Amino acid sequence: MRKFEIATDSTCDLYAREIKEKELFFLPLTFTLTDKNGNVTEYKDEFQSDAEYTEYYEKLHSGLLSRTSMNNPAIHEEFFMNMAKAGVKEAIHFTISYGLCRTVDVAREAVAEVQKTYPDFHCLCIESNTTTLGQGMLVNIAVDMRDKGKTLQETFDYIESVKHNIQHFIVVDDLKSLVRGGRLSAAAGAVGSVLQVKPVIVFNKEGKLESYKKSTGLKHTIGLIAREFANYSLNKDYPLIYIGHTGKVDSAELLQKQLKELYNIDAPIRMIGPVIASHLGYGTVAYAFLSNEERPI
Repeated sequence: MRKFEIATDSTCDLYAREIKEKELFFLPLTFTLTDKNGNVTEYKDEFQSDAEYTEYYEKLHSGLLSRTSMNNPAIHEEFFMNMAKAGVKEAIHFTISYGLCRTVDVAREAVAEVQKTYPDFHCLCIESNTTTLGQGMLVNIAVDMRDKGKTLQETFDYIESVKHNIQHFIVVDDLKSLVRGGRLSAAAGAVGSVLQVKPVIVFNKEGKLESYKKSTGLKHTIGLIAREFANYSLNKDYPLIYIGHTGKVDSAELLQKQLKELYNIDAPIRMIGPVIASHLGYGTVAYAFLSNEERPI
């Protein structure tokens, strides 16, 4: 019998089949798409097939505006209440980096409300200091520790000890989405307005997105971020590395090829979900990995 359960919101970007296989409690966020006539349609971030990701990327590419909003306290409270009603006593819940959104505060407040009715419901909410590929890594680590019989506190403490060691290198095709969503300052985003310049974005120690370097041309920039790996070593316990994209599979495959040629690393390619893709925009390619070293900036 396992000692605790695992919950996460959809910013972890795990696929529906993985959510089921890992027996996770899953809280989808919502996003809206606005067409060129101003018509707004709301969706839940719970795609069931690869085709749904591809269709979403095509809509982004066609010019549809994608926006997100944080789940409100009532939605979080209902989510945790259902966990408590299901008999969950011990749990860990993953949210997006506090540097991007204060979701973890809302989650903790909701847990406190649920405890008024179910005082034996104990859930530790952890802000991942990352999102998408990195947050998914942390969830997968928690699953492994849960299945190996580790306690809730042991798992929480380990996640806290390594979350600042998740490195990210992100090439955004167009920084307008990040600036519009408030995830990157207008000043930092201005570099992307130069013709053919491809900015490299990273997560800093505070879990905020920061412009790191700039390069000319997509192919050259992908080579640049691949070579950044030479400054790090993979975590000895969980040598995890993932590639992600928002529609340009060929860019992800080029990065995968370069990591293989340079370091003999086999990095799986994953699709980034609509909530995070709303801010990154179409054409982003990135990779994330858990290193032995902390973030340098």
